Amino acid sequence: MAGLLVLRPDLDWNVSGGLFYWTVEFLADRMSDPEAAAYLREISDENLGSLWLSELSPSARAEAVELLRDHLVDAADRELPGGKGKTAVLGLLRELADMARRLGQ
Repeated sequence: MAGLLVLRPDLDWNVSGGLFYWTVEFLADRMSDPEAAAYLREISDENLGSLWLSELSPSARAEAVELLRDHLVDAADRELPGGKGKTAVLGLLRELADMARRLGQ
């Protein structure tokens, strides 16, 4: 099963379900807005398979983009287990971080 994270209608990230849900949980654990965090946990808990950042409030969306852009890859490097697949996973997460950077351009 795959997961889809839509940063904007013309910019999305489609990855394996496991990596998608790890990313959603990464966001939920770090969001300062309790309502946004609960919404993200619902996506993960219910295996909904997609997250559209446009469904977050403007302030929560800005925070999510900042987290993806500035903290995602380092957190994954620290938290995800090692092994031969980790390099590929970090590469996929870097792609998402790069997409988040493009939102500010």
